[in-house]
Amino acid sequence: MGISALQTRLQATLPMARIEPVALPGCEHISLALINADFPTGPLPGDVMHQVLANPAYWCLCWGSGAALAQLLLQEPQWVQGKSVVDLGSGSGIAGIAAALAGASSVLACDTDPDARLASATNAELNGVDIQISATLPQRCDIVLMADVLYDKQNLPLLGLAQQHASEVLVADTRITVLPDPDYRELTTINALTFPNLGEFDEFTTAHIFHWQARLPRISATQPIEDDV
Repeated sequence: MGISALQTRLQATLPMARIEPVALPGCEHISLALINADFPTGPLPGDVMHQVLANPAYWCLCWGSGAALAQLLLQEPQWVQGKSVVDLGSGSGIAGIAAALAGASSVLACDTDPDARLASATNAELNGVDIQISATLPQRCDIVLMADVLYDKQNLPLLGLAQQHASEVLVADTRITVLPDPDYRELTTINALTFPNLGEFDEFTTAHIFHWQARLPRISATQPIEDDV
């Protein structure tokens, strides 16, 4: 398994591509197995384009939102320190890896794409961190991370799904500046490029970071409070 298996998976979609372990700019102590930076950016042959549309290898890039969220977690580890973390739509696994390096008590990389799950596992091993891999969400966790999963509006229900499984949610996205759920508040913006930058993503350089936290139930002023005895 590992990098050689990722190479096989990638070449099923892009036969002229290769996987290379590289240090991630902005998170230099994180390395990821990604598509080669000198991959040609010209038009793809028709048969290859059909493969890309049928089985897009999103996991072979570190998208800007993932890099931005990783930077936030490494600079402000209190977001995940000592917490159970789920990286939802993990792709390359960058957010989950950063959470593990920042001191999370446990990390689960969750993705419906088996190739992405392999990429997350491979990159976790590459960085010497222990991450569980799953196609489904656990019943409960402390915090869900979502980086660059809202590129399709059909994925917006994931915002509500994450709330059902966690006490907190952190969302990073370069394509959406306002979330439809007003309970998500914007924390900050972070400039980060997709890596390797193959020339298509320069317009998406600013990741918006949003936070949701479950509200504690309110106790009415007239509601009696029973003491534990």
